[in-house]
Amino acid sequence: MRKVLTFFLLVITVITSAQTRWAPDGNSYLKIEGGGINRYTLPANTKTTFVSANEITPSGAEKSLVIRNFALSNDQSKLLIFTNTKKVWRLDTRGDYWVLDLRTKSLKQLGIGRPTSSLLFAKLSPDGTKAAYVSEQNLYVEDLAKGTIKPLTTDGNRKLINGTFDWAYEEEFACRDGFQWSPDSKQISFWQIDARQIRDFYMINNTDSVYSRVIPVEYPTAGQSPSPARIGIVNVNSGATQWLSIPGDPKEHYLPRMEWNTAEEILVQQLNRKQNESRIYSCQVTTGNATLIYSDKDEAWIDLYSPWENVYSLDFRHYFKWLNGGKEFLWFSEKDGWRHVYRISKDGKKETLITKGEYDVMDIRLIDEKSNLLYFLAAPTNATQKYLYKTRLDGKGNAERVTPATLNGTHDYSISPTGAFATHSFSNSYTKSINELIALPKHVAVNEKESIQSKLKVATHEKTVEFFKVKTEEGVEMDGWVVKPKTFDPAKKYPVLFYVYTEPWGANVHDTWGVADNYLFTGDLAEEGYLYISIDNRGTPAPKGRAWRKSVYRKIGLMNIRDQALAAREILKWPYVDADRIAVWGWSGGGSATLNLMFQYPEIYKTGIAVAAVANQLTYDNIYQERYMGLPQENLEDFVKGSPITYAKNLQGNLLYIHGTGDDNVHYANAEMLVNELVKHGKQFQFMAYPNRTHSISEGEGTFEHLATLYSDYLRQYCPPGPR
Repeated sequence: MRKVLTFFLLVITVITSAQTRWAPDGNSYLKIEGGGINRYTLPANTKTTFVSANEITPSGAEKSLVIRNFALSNDQSKLLIFTNTKKVWRLDTRGDYWVLDLRTKSLKQLGIGRPTSSLLFAKLSPDGTKAAYVSEQNLYVEDLAKGTIKPLTTDGNRKLINGTFDWAYEEEFACRDGFQWSPDSKQISFWQIDARQIRDFYMINNTDSVYSRVIPVEYPTAGQSPSPARIGIVNVNSGATQWLSIPGDPKEHYLPRMEWNTAEEILVQQLNRKQNESRIYSCQVTTGNATLIYSDKDEAWIDLYSPWENVYSLDFRHYFKWLNGGKEFLWFSEKDGWRHVYRISKDGKKETLITKGEYDVMDIRLIDEKSNLLYFLAAPTNATQKYLYKTRLDGKGNAERVTPATLNGTHDYSISPTGAFATHSFSNSYTKSINELIALPKHVAVNEKESIQSKLKVATHEKTVEFFKVKTEEGVEMDGWVVKPKTFDPAKKYPVLFYVYTEPWGANVHDTWGVADNYLFTGDLAEEGYLYISIDNRGTPAPKGRAWRKSVYRKIGLMNIRDQALAAREILKWPYVDADRIAVWGWSGGGSATLNLMFQYPEIYKTGIAVAAVANQLTYDNIYQERYMGLPQENLEDFVKGSPITYAKNLQGNLLYIHGTGDDNVHYANAEMLVNELVKHGKQFQFMAYPNRTHSISEGEGTFEHLATLYSDYLRQYCPPGPR
């Protein structure tokens, strides 16, 4: 149940990062501009043409290739270009690839003879002589000089997937790119996902023809065994494959991470079915033998990655951060109650805590072995914000804040490979996002005229978002924000609209620009006289420590809902809140929370708008739901107690329920199950199904305008705006 608004913001981040990237020298960066790529050299930020539009115009074509993404060979003699892209589930990971030889200026397309826009995750070999890619569930290697294409797998199909992943692995583990070159360019490691025993969920397309069309999606629901996964090592010359011998039943564990160390060794992470035990194996390439070198357990679950990370990048991300020439690696763990970075020897016998203290490491930004430094993001004193810190890589130091103390809010950085320079972005609830180039380690602007300080006055706006803390009768303190009416009069009473998500994947209360925007409302909530409020309950991924985040284990639909309701009761004590006009809305997991709040606490919430909600937890995918709720075979009652459908009979207020029939994430079946239950109990409500729309309900002409109008009119009708 990915948070839809977060996804839209991440897509913007991904597109931005794909347009600009650091060059390997660490003193310059490359940027897509004017149909080509320019190089900017620091500190003067001098622009030169790296690749012209003319150089990437195919023979006989009138226009240059539109670059969606690009990569350089290790020796920087070749440029790999990703173009003509198509969407696969969430990201446009399928398309065409071209290689430009930067010395000879020859431009060649990869995969000639393969279907248009069918190539995924093309990568140049480390020695720059070959390229590998996936097309139609099979893995191929191509000799760049000869142009010969060789299939390395031939058994791939929709249900037996080579070099990429099925729906559940992609959605819940961010696994998309499913193969890697060996350091010596002689072998390729790849995943094979066997979804042949996974039942299909059938979506129905009723609008594109006079006959309906069935769209199957391999989708393992909660309680169903995972798709068996295995990892093979294929020799690019002989085509022979050695499968790794990872212990355990493939139907009862996951293999979400894998990475080469040397040409003879690969490290693989294995998660058990409940995802509360992580094991790292050292695997020998020639024999396939696997040796356990490190394990970690949690009473609830182990996060494979955090929601603070950008999991929607098109580029391969290294999850094993190698140190000391491959003799050690960095790894995250919450074993001391906080998300910290540990330095682990390759044999697992030595472990050193690098980051120390009562704070969570939100993400790593640079490992600088030369300077013995680790740069990372954290928010030790305010969970709604984010700053850059550094500490010693040997574990002998304490965290030092790098971000200037004068800029309170949310910061992010992309640091050059050498640690000399970085791009720095900043925003808060009243400052639009602005950025600058800085020099490290002193964090000084490269050009004072283009610094954040120089842009601050123009970017700063009136403060309309107020942050607050609310403590419930049970002693739980939560962060929240509120936007009050523009002509606010504390002597009058106003309606409240709560915006909720509440589940472990998303937090709403961030000190960032636009955090309180309601993009679905056709007017201005503050102008029309609403109090707009959001609160982050226990279980949301705020950087408040393991106990805060994991307390919701096996209690989704209960604890998170109770926290929200008890916080709302405290807010109802505010003298300017109209208890008769309390509305709540959310999307995906937030839609589920909206339904649960309406059904479990009808005395508080009078109007609800739920979009793309999970009505029955047993319908959602096994990786997500079992991670946070356990196995239905062992604790079915928790799934039932947490599902909105269980409480549908309690509906008293006004409910608008919205779902797309083509939602491959939260299936439309949820809607019909809930509708049946509401009808059974004689409950009146309004329901809108959008034909063939996915989880974002963004496809089709006029869709957004229709959805926004529906949402806004319903809110105004059943929770009238303005003071009384």
